[in-house]
Amino acid sequence: MESGTSRPQPPQTDLLDAFPQKGLEPGDIAVLVLYFLFVLAVGLWSTVKTKRDTVKGYFLAGGDMVWWPGLFSVLMLAWIFLPIYIAGQVDMYAGAIFIQQSLHLDLYLAIVGLLAITAVYTVAGGLAAVIYTDALQTLIMLIGALTLMGYSFAAVGGMEGLKEKYFLALASNRSENSSCGLPREDAFHIFRDPLTSDLPWPGVLFGMSIPSLWYWCTDQVIVQRTLAAKNLSHAKGGALMAAYLKVLPLFIMVFPGMVSRILFPDQVACADPEICRKICSNPSGCSDIAYPKLVLELLPTGLRGLMMAVMVAALMSSLTSIFNSASTIFTMDLWNHLRPRASEKELMIVGRVFVLLLVLVSILWIPVVQASQGGQLFIYIQSISSYLQPPVAVVFIMGCFWKRTNEKGAFWGLISGLLLGLIRLVLDFIYVQPRCDQPDERPVLVKSIHYLYFSMILSTVTLITVSTVSWFTESPSKEMVSHLTWFTRHDPVVQKEPATPAAPLSLALSQNGMPEASSSSRVQFEMVQENVSKTHSCDMTPKQSKVVKAILWLCGIQDKGKEELPARAEPVIVSLEENPLVKTLLDVNLIFCVTCAIFIWGYFA
Repeated sequence: MESGTSRPQPPQTDLLDAFPQKGLEPGDIAVLVLYFLFVLAVGLWSTVKTKRDTVKGYFLAGGDMVWWPGLFSVLMLAWIFLPIYIAGQVDMYAGAIFIQQSLHLDLYLAIVGLLAITAVYTVAGGLAAVIYTDALQTLIMLIGALTLMGYSFAAVGGMEGLKEKYFLALASNRSENSSCGLPREDAFHIFRDPLTSDLPWPGVLFGMSIPSLWYWCTDQVIVQRTLAAKNLSHAKGGALMAAYLKVLPLFIMVFPGMVSRILFPDQVACADPEICRKICSNPSGCSDIAYPKLVLELLPTGLRGLMMAVMVAALMSSLTSIFNSASTIFTMDLWNHLRPRASEKELMIVGRVFVLLLVLVSILWIPVVQASQGGQLFIYIQSISSYLQPPVAVVFIMGCFWKRTNEKGAFWGLISGLLLGLIRLVLDFIYVQPRCDQPDERPVLVKSIHYLYFSMILSTVTLITVSTVSWFTESPSKEMVSHLTWFTRHDPVVQKEPATPAAPLSLALSQNGMPEASSSSRVQFEMVQENVSKTHSCDMTPKQSKVVKAILWLCGIQDKGKEELPARAEPVIVSLEENPLVKTLLDVNLIFCVTCAIFIWGYFA
């Protein structure tokens, strides 16, 4: 009978082989193939179900999405706040670790195949395909991650066993005279020492909350989904579902990672740089392999394939969201500005082509991400977020809650905040954090000011700049802030005066007795003539081959053959009214969800 403090016996593997040559079994591969086919089928089904031949249908899913696909939000890690392009690159590398080691495929071959499937239904279906496949992949992720959590806790004797054995999980080759490789004493605490810890509690409470507001309240990836909801109640329901699911990462990701250190201390908890380099090609440490190591060593055949599908689902979900959102920004904000008279068909083509360009850039960027990971992927991501996102978040919040905020204040606030953030970012790249066994000779600005504290400093500087400049410059008019702040959201809608009908065409006789139109009438006549010529040109459109028609249908660009009369504009739902019963139910859930979060914070504080 083993004692309570004995170390669990993991499967025997070579000490220097983090991923033994135990590939996926035929059952695992079958599960993985079925998963790919199922996701592809759902994505293509959504292309048939939804209206994709308009800009609104492609980029906003037709504004007709119900609440339940909103649970996709749990796929986005709340503590990762990178801009769209950087997030895509990091997700690509993080997923590549698992794919390459479990399938023993060439890295680029695995990534190209993954991107090909992702791009097919993103290009074909737009936001609707992204949301439906994300909803499916969320379910798969929850099943797989909860299963692995059960196996993990069973291997160490539950939560009590985890707390007891985690501090005994030391690498056998660790030097006894060094503190490197020791578990942190505050490993089970959320709020840690404000001066000496890796995550000081004031920084977590305030410095991390500011970039979090940027991500969840202003980032295109999230806001685009809420705009696609049927109404305000559906948007709130999706946000609540995501909030409930956000409780789970602590139990399905963090704790299993700690279990992996207990089961495989010589690999996951390695402290010697040379040994770590041999184990995972990273002298800084091998904590990045904790989760895939647990999957490949602990789960039986079949479940291992399911978890492979889960890891791929997480990657594909992030990529599809990033691809569609980046395509929306480029098409609607940049291309529309360069070509304000671009047709609906042109905008649709540009959006699809930009997705394909993102796929190419993602592949070319893989070596850069590989070279820059340094064993501190989470810290690397979070620090960049703390340097670039607080100014944007502060400007957005002030614009929503202070009617005096104007364009000049926002501009100079962003300039000052982003300039300071870029300076700190460059210093971080120049003065890299040393390893545990090396002295820290970095400048005081980099060494002594934690990146979360720097986030608070950036926010304060931006707040002061925006307030000062806005106060001493012209305030925006009432029309400029109507419906754009919290306090003016219920302003009455001002109806525009109907356009004055055009005056009848008056003709005067010229010297030769022929009627002559005035200059203004001539312009109207030329516009009518131009429209008539367009109609005739559409009638002469040559017939297209079946292959061309199939490609156009797949991309949602359907040529009607004749120019149709402009359709009646669809009414845009801008009402903030909600069903009283539904509103009460949502408000009660909001209070309950916040209470649960506060309880968990207090329990692990």
